[in-house]
Amino acid sequence: MPDKKTENPQNQENSKEEVRLQVFLAHAGVASRRASEKIILDGRVAVNGLVVTELGTKVSSKDKITLDGKELSLEEQKRYVLLYKPLGYVCTQSDEKGRPCAVDLLREKYSERLYNVGRLDMFSHGALLFTNDGDFAARLSHPSAEIEKEYVVESSLPLPRYLAEDFKRGIRVDGVFYKAKDAEEINSHKMRIVLVEGKNREIRRVFENAGVAIRNLCRVRIGNLELGQMEPGQFRDLSDWEVQGLLKLCKN
Repeated sequence: MPDKKTENPQNQENSKEEVRLQVFLAHAGVASRRASEKIILDGRVAVNGLVVTELGTKVSSKDKITLDGKELSLEEQKRYVLLYKPLGYVCTQSDEKGRPCAVDLLREKYSERLYNVGRLDMFSHGALLFTNDGDFAARLSHPSAEIEKEYVVESSLPLPRYLAEDFKRGIRVDGVFYKAKDAEEINSHKMRIVLVEGKNREIRRVFENAGVAIRNLCRVRIGNLELGQMEPGQFRDLSDWEVQGLLKLCKN
């Protein structure tokens, strides 16, 4: 669980305690603290009518805080949602190209502002977490957490004989080192891969480097959460036990 010293703006009414602006945004369900910092630097946040771009700015419950002109408030209900992201959906709050966003699949049920923890590119499908808990998101998404993500990858052509073993030992592509925690062939055209860091397009870059085109890439597990019998587009709330289980798996 987050450290007891973590700033918690939900107690501000009684304590009148001030917190950093990015902490407030995280607890208001805007984004993780790290992502909230960029939002502040981009000049999208105003405090009492004045745009603020200083990350050290402190705020309290008495301040009026807006994002893109819309007033924010602290969300009392924390949400933790597992979505089976379908193919063709992007992992952003909105898309300038008009592509469907994964979060849109959740908007009808949840009034809270939810954001994804980690990403899947639009040509991949599978398990994707959403939350409005900034501390939870920051802890899970940090590389030091080493949360396992399991993928099943299908190729158009037969897999190179030693690709799985090479991936486990580590492969350097264009100066970047990629290493799977585990990888094994299921058959000549299918491989199971477990990553703990998950660099940008890691699996695709390793396969492209080996001259193998990916036909299908699905993330089937995040930590203790499995897709099971879920279908693309389906989602469910995590139980308290599942949330605590995920946090216990974090090594940070």
